Amino acid sequence: MLDRFRHPTRGFVVGWAWASLVANCVIVVTGGLVRLTASGLGCPTWPRCTDESFVPHGALGLHGVIEFGNRLLTYVLVAIAIATWFAVRRWADAPVRASALTVAIAIGIPAQGVVGGITVLTDLNPWVVSLHFLLSMVLICLSAWLLRLVRGVEPAPVDAGRLWLVRATFAAMWVVVYLGTIVTGSGPHAGDLDAPRNGLRPDVWSTVHGYAVVVLIALTVAGLVALRKGPRTAFLATVWLLVAELAQGVIGYVQYVNDVPVVLVALHMVGATVLMSLAAWQLVNVRARVGTPVRVG
Repeated sequence: MLDRFRHPTRGFVVGWAWASLVANCVIVVTGGLVRLTASGLGCPTWPRCTDESFVPHGALGLHGVIEFGNRLLTYVLVAIAIATWFAVRRWADAPVRASALTVAIAIGIPAQGVVGGITVLTDLNPWVVSLHFLLSMVLICLSAWLLRLVRGVEPAPVDAGRLWLVRATFAAMWVVVYLGTIVTGSGPHAGDLDAPRNGLRPDVWSTVHGYAVVVLIALTVAGLVALRKGPRTAFLATVWLLVAELAQGVIGYVQYVNDVPVVLVALHMVGATVLMSLAAWQLVNVRARVGTPVRVG
């Protein structure tokens, strides 16, 4: 292993880029499980678990173990980020931006830990919790970009209209995800029985969220039609994005009409990480065709 770090190949670096993407998705899901099991204040303070100890004690019960376990995963992410950075730095054929991306991801992970600590210190304020989630989405996007760079696949040149559709789809994805955090902040799964809610009506914001999903799907379908005779990588990325959106939409609707059961909410969070990964993958696999300036409006 040490020798492979000294003389990394493309396959070795790509493996670490995949590890970075998967790990940043996994910690979103485990963080969701902390909330869904009402373990958000299992460790009632930060950076210690309690005022006296960095680790949970028996009085905190299973909630303390779950919350502390999720905190420990941050160190796993840091280790993966450092390993990815080192592999890229040692790789003779590393793309120019790859090293900068590994640094951004490595800085973002401890920053995410700090935001997580603030959520605990604010007793799981839903607006801070949403920021915690959104920062993970940023790290997922950066990881997808890194993966495309180290795989050595050049983004496909497309005309201004197609590029606008892809960028609009990516922006719509962020709107959908953000609205989803508002719905979550108004719903029953607060992370702790005494945690505050944002005071908004979940039925109203679920409807707004649903309308945004319709817009997202419409943009994706339009992109699919526009790219059907275009670059294969961009077309396939759009196909998978549409499949994931439809699956996520079904899960979201079923969980809503069944009063958000824990299992479906967990699946919905898995879907959110997959969707953001695919939306970022679609975005980084296209670029403006030379001599075709992008104009909106």
